[in-house]
Amino acid sequence: MKKLPKDTGRFLSIPEGYDTDAKMKEVEESLEKATDLRIVFCTQPRLAGVSQNKPEIMEVKVDGGTIKDEFEYAKKILGKKISISDVFREGQTVDIAAVTKGKGIQGVVKRWGVKRKRPKARKSVRQVGTLGAWTPHYVMYSVPRAGQMGFHHRTEKNKRILKIGSKGEGATPEGGFPHYGVVRSDFLLLSGSTPGPAKRLIKLRYTAHSQTRVAETPPQINFVGIKAKS
Repeated sequence: MKKLPKDTGRFLSIPEGYDTDAKMKEVEESLEKATDLRIVFCTQPRLAGVSQNKPEIMEVKVDGGTIKDEFEYAKKILGKKISISDVFREGQTVDIAAVTKGKGIQGVVKRWGVKRKRPKARKSVRQVGTLGAWTPHYVMYSVPRAGQMGFHHRTEKNKRILKIGSKGEGATPEGGFPHYGVVRSDFLLLSGSTPGPAKRLIKLRYTAHSQTRVAETPPQINFVGIKAKS
């Protein structure tokens, strides 16, 4: 490797005397047997201004063209920083994946929205009225039960990109965002909500089911409210 990002040694052991060119030739010779090409990349939390030091490591598939074309593209971006503007554009719809806010063990009323029984109900008020019929002799999966709420991996589809900028200019409120602070790196404005609390990793991808009604042209933004919450 020519130059690795800072804190790379926190999640993998860096070999000494590694010959990148020789390994590249071995991979290029075996491309005829390959069906797809995948690259491994990591995040750089220090650029985002978060308190996390250990980068997140992920694997992504390189698509478009033949295997040789994908390999040539992978060699060009090897060891380089990839920003948001290199992958996405304004007005494009994307899918986002993240881990939702964890709320611990909750009952059926909060977890599933079950209606409370009347105060003089038999034995309980905040429980379901019945667990099911006599047959089958087990509790069906569709019966609301208490358990873990939140902290689940969820994917939301068709989020439109409204704006892509850098250094937080024109998007950071006075005093910074609550529980996050001041945006000092590249940022992206999406239409709609995103799962998870502040500073949690959010993965973006090209949408799997695109909407034909959404215009591909970048939206025209006349005003961005950046007033801090009182």
